[in-house]
Amino acid sequence: MSVAVETFGFFMTALGLLMLGVTLTNSYWRVSTVHGNVITTNTIYENLWYSCATDSLGVSNCWEFPSMLALSGMLGLRCTTVGGTDGSKKAKLAAIAGALHILAGLCGMVAISWYAANITQDFFNPLYAGTKYELGPALYLGWSASLLAILGGICLCSHCCCFSREDPATRSRLPYKASTAVLPQVASDEGDSSFGKYGKNAYV
Repeated sequence: MSVAVETFGFFMTALGLLMLGVTLTNSYWRVSTVHGNVITTNTIYENLWYSCATDSLGVSNCWEFPSMLALSGMLGLRCTTVGGTDGSKKAKLAAIAGALHILAGLCGMVAISWYAANITQDFFNPLYAGTKYELGPALYLGWSASLLAILGGICLCSHCCCFSREDPATRSRLPYKASTAVLPQVASDEGDSSFGKYGKNAYV
C-alpha cells in the first residue's frame, strides 16, 4: 500500500509542477471586463510578463512590462535505484522532496491568491477609474496545480512516516546463508547388511 501511495504522490507532484509551469506562461491571468460597457472595442488581457490588447477585428498587440519593480506589489521512490538501495535513505529523500513540493504548492497558492485579491479589490472599488479586470483561466489552473503539488507532497511525506513505523527486520534484506543439509554417511562394509547377504564379489 505504501508503494502505491508513494507512486501516486510522485505523479501528483509531477503533474502539479507541470501545471504550474503552464500557468506561468499562460497569457490570461486577468481579462478586462465588459461590465458597464455599452460598446467594447477591444479586450485587454495580462499575465506576469506582458499585456495584450485585441481589437474588434481580432488583431492582438502585445507589449512586455518594462520593469518588474514598476508593477503592483506581489508576494525518491523504492522502484528506482537513484540514491542507493537503502530504504531509510530513500524514505528521507522522499520526505524532503515532499516537503519541497508542499512549499512550492503553498508559494503558488499564495501568489495566485494575492493576484486574484488585487483583481477583485479593484473590481469592487467604486473609486477605481482604471480598467477593471476579471479572474482569468490561468488563475484557476494555478490553484489546481498548487493543490495537486500540496497533496502529492503530503502523500510523499506520509509514506516516509509509514516507512519509519515498519518493522526494521522486515525492511532490511536478509543476508544470504548457505544451506546446511546433513548428508547421509556411507555405511561401512561391516555395518551394511547387503554386503553380508551377497558377498563382496557380487559387486565386482
